[in-house]
Amino acid sequence: MSRGIRQRRMSRRAGPVLVALVAALMVSGMVSARHVCAAEEESATELAKKTQNPVADLISVPFQNNFNFGVGTKDPTVYILNVQPVIPIHLNHDWNLITRTIMPIINQPSLFDGPNRISGSAWGLGDINPSFFLSPTGSSKFIWGAGPTFTLPTATDWRLGSGKFSLGPTAVALTMQGPWVIGALANNQWSVAGWGEKDVNQLLVQPFVNYNIGDGWYLTSSPIMTSNWEARSRDHWTVPVGAGVGKLFRVGKLPINTSLQAYYNAEKPKYAADWQLRFQVQFLLPGFK
Repeated sequence: MSRGIRQRRMSRRAGPVLVALVAALMVSGMVSARHVCAAEEESATELAKKTQNPVADLISVPFQNNFNFGVGTKDPTVYILNVQPVIPIHLNHDWNLITRTIMPIINQPSLFDGPNRISGSAWGLGDINPSFFLSPTGSSKFIWGAGPTFTLPTATDWRLGSGKFSLGPTAVALTMQGPWVIGALANNQWSVAGWGEKDVNQLLVQPFVNYNIGDGWYLTSSPIMTSNWEARSRDHWTVPVGAGVGKLFRVGKLPINTSLQAYYNAEKPKYAADWQLRFQVQFLLPGFK
């Protein structure tokens, strides 16, 4: 058999082999790509669930923008930016201490008509509220934390704070079941010192329900319910009703969690806001182990 014929036959045999090899590589690449995408989606979803845990071992800096519509008699919009750094401290193998601090920056237009004492506008820092949660490590299904919370009379204008130093207990409990993160945070504070005219005795309860869809997307509802026990009985409660949507994404390697929520105040004091729009941007930093 001539050399040319043998080469042509080998070429005909090599053709299908090369096609099969290329096809196998393509299929392998597609499968690998699916695995990578699935891993990235799982990572984004798991990280989003972690941000929904108030006592997670995760350093974060949320910037929570609150637009309160229809306040007072003039119905202006009060804007509150809550800067809320969360810093976990590893105490030992069994316990973490989670520190959460709320630093409100408030823009409050004139709320009432007429030349009365509280009709002026104000802008500046409100009362700072640090909280400390002692939480066991290693919990996965049922997670809890408890400790003290304080309010410091740091407001730069008397209209933006209570003028009282207050303190009380705070606690949080939650469960993570599949795509669900469900729980509640609560505290009650009493004033113990200060120059403000009115005493403080206020309850805060924040239930939260999150359903994680995938790829960092989730549905959320976390209304902040309060009761001012020092007010008239008909003005005790503020009870918002609403929900929103969130998404965790990355800019380079930096994870950023965002959410947009809207709440209608079904029960409220006479001059409180009718409804609220809450937009939050949360920067996530490397945690600790």
